[in-house]
Amino acid sequence: MPPIADILLFAAMLAIAGGVAGLLAGVFGIGGGAVLVPVFYQVFGYAGIPEHVIMHLAVGTSTALIVPTSIRSFRAHQKRGAVDTALLKGWVVAVPLGALLATVVAAYVSSAGLRLFFAVMGLVLAARMLFLSNRFHLGTELPGQPSRFLVGTAIGLFSGLMGVGGGVFNNTFMTLYGRPIHQAVATSSGVGVLISIPAFLGFVYAGWGESGLPPFSTGFVNWIAFAVIFPIAMLVTPYGAQLAHKLKKRQLEVGFAVFLLFVSARFFWSLVG
Repeated sequence: MPPIADILLFAAMLAIAGGVAGLLAGVFGIGGGAVLVPVFYQVFGYAGIPEHVIMHLAVGTSTALIVPTSIRSFRAHQKRGAVDTALLKGWVVAVPLGALLATVVAAYVSSAGLRLFFAVMGLVLAARMLFLSNRFHLGTELPGQPSRFLVGTAIGLFSGLMGVGGGVFNNTFMTLYGRPIHQAVATSSGVGVLISIPAFLGFVYAGWGESGLPPFSTGFVNWIAFAVIFPIAMLVTPYGAQLAHKLKKRQLEVGFAVFLLFVSARFFWSLVG
């Protein structure tokens, strides 16, 4: 059993991560998974949880937390009328389908492969936001069917594989077609809802009866970690949404790009280590 001081320290780390994740959920329309997964990984490892289930448990618990934070963020943005509800309605099948496919694909992809993919993709997206935000667009209207359905499925698939809420991809998709970043951020919160619910159920099913899981776990979801972070993330998410609507477009783009660079650096560092 770790010393009490260490337990309190890690509880504080979880609380801080919950606050940051909730804030990011509101500001960038993401679920905060990129923040929570590495924290969970370290905490679970320190607690002596077997290596073969640590990453799955970290991603699964993070996905469970994306459900309420995304819903809270979506409601906050929806009240401001910034959400593209037509796009979300067209993705009610596509995005969850992609998220469910991710739970199948993840069984055949290594942890290092997923981290490398996330890191490279994050660099590409950040470069686009920083240097090509006003110069590179694919069009002025979002593509129609079946292209839009395929994009939604891909967003669900890639996001599910990386344990994130979809804002990373949807923000880029919408802004590439000339949509305002504020609308993209707001809509991404709804995409997070469509991704997180089926992915959460998939991780519960995938980890059902798995050996080595800690107490109070349902599949690959640990409810102790959930209970620590959930109330904090729910509290701060609306403030993130308020902040998003106060920032100028370029400020929001640069902030999102810096976030992507941070995530990429974290994954590259984990691969080098």
